[in-house]
Amino acid sequence: MFELYLALVLFAFVSSVTPGPNNVMLLASGANFGFIKTIPHMLGISIGHVFMTILIGTMIMEIFKLYPITFVLLKIFCAIYLIYFAWKIANISIKKSDKIQGKPFSFFQAAVFQWVNPKAWAMSLTAITIYAPEKNFFSVCLVAIIFGFINLPCVSIWTIFGQNLRVFLNTNRRLKFFNFTMAFLLILTLYPIINLGT
Repeated sequence: MFELYLALVLFAFVSSVTPGPNNVMLLASGANFGFIKTIPHMLGISIGHVFMTILIGTMIMEIFKLYPITFVLLKIFCAIYLIYFAWKIANISIKKSDKIQGKPFSFFQAAVFQWVNPKAWAMSLTAITIYAPEKNFFSVCLVAIIFGFINLPCVSIWTIFGQNLRVFLNTNRRLKFFNFTMAFLLILTLYPIINLGT
């Protein structure tokens, strides 16, 4: 049992710290708004993913089995939503007053975003399938909570890295280039949607 949960911790760490929509957006948020203003975003990701994993393990996986079309519709909606947020990131700029236009994600926005994040879906589905295959409520909750505790420090790293870039992004031209790059990387994270569930 210890080995199983150690493997879960390692899986949670690797999947949380590697690039994906959440981490690309946190990098951009850290660079544009700083660490403190991005805290609700980080908490929304970690806590939102805990509740998402619980619901997936206790209910949603069964719905996918009964109605496979719902999974196809989910993938299409995820793709559209990610493209929309890539556009929003690309259009952040500096006003003449030297203030950043736009706002960082709120806790609620970040929590809801998990439902259209293909990497979050892949992480939850894989974790439940491997580490709580019987799908009883206790084991699903344990997997989700372990994920949450590992996830928060991992996503924080990306925000800190983004904040440290702020000193170089002090002109509209540099910030625009950075945000366009982040938007492009966010579009690239659409690739897992093609393989999700296949």
